[in-house]
Amino acid sequence: MQIMGVDIGGSGIKGAPVDLERGDLAQERHKVLTPHPATPEGVAGCVAEVVRNFAWDGPVGVTFPGVVTDGVIRSAANMDKSWIGTDACTLLSRELGGLPVTVLNDADAAGVAEMTYGAGRGRAGTVLVLTLGTGIGSALFTDGRLVPNTELGHLELHGHDAETRASVKAKEDGDLSWERWAKRLRRYLAHVEMLFSPDLFILGGGVSRKADRFLPLLDGIRAEIVPAALQNNAGTVGAAMAARGGAAGR
Repeated sequence: MQIMGVDIGGSGIKGAPVDLERGDLAQERHKVLTPHPATPEGVAGCVAEVVRNFAWDGPVGVTFPGVVTDGVIRSAANMDKSWIGTDACTLLSRELGGLPVTVLNDADAAGVAEMTYGAGRGRAGTVLVLTLGTGIGSALFTDGRLVPNTELGHLELHGHDAETRASVKAKEDGDLSWERWAKRLRRYLAHVEMLFSPDLFILGGGVSRKADRFLPLLDGIRAEIVPAALQNNAGTVGAAMAARGGAAGR
């Protein structure tokens, strides 16, 4: 079974049909740059461009980097603030000519995919999936059950929003070495560990492809730390899973 998944990020919007039997992309993904300002209308047009690239005419799952409840956007830290209060399902369905659309938090989508097909498969206890990119997304699981919309990238750490210090964007903007960035990430993980006592951290996002550069530097954390198996495709896979589930994320 194939379902279309689209992953909206602060820097890019990517998507592809997903083979839900394998938990992987069925075709090579198509990506466009996120418009700036990232307004609802601008982003919706980009989502439509991605979907139409595949001549898709079925259900579509879409992730959003913020809190999503009943298809409505409640926060937009790395997107235009005009998203707040927007019924994203209705907006995107209209842009896609009436196709059914399911919208959910981007990290929740990535987390569900990792727990189903990837590094968290079969893992009990408390698992925390963190997506490292423009910001830091989080998906918290207890014995496989998701606690939605946790947004732990916005915890305050040493007087700063944590993601402004430990995201990949912070590394790039500050031209930080792997060692300096890992030191910041380690402090963040230690803070989260103190609060939630996870058994496992799964670190995702595109940077997970370079896990060998920073995972060995994350000493002093009690929990096991592993890279995401689905890497930067996890959000797209999770979006498609939500669309298959119908009510998931709505």
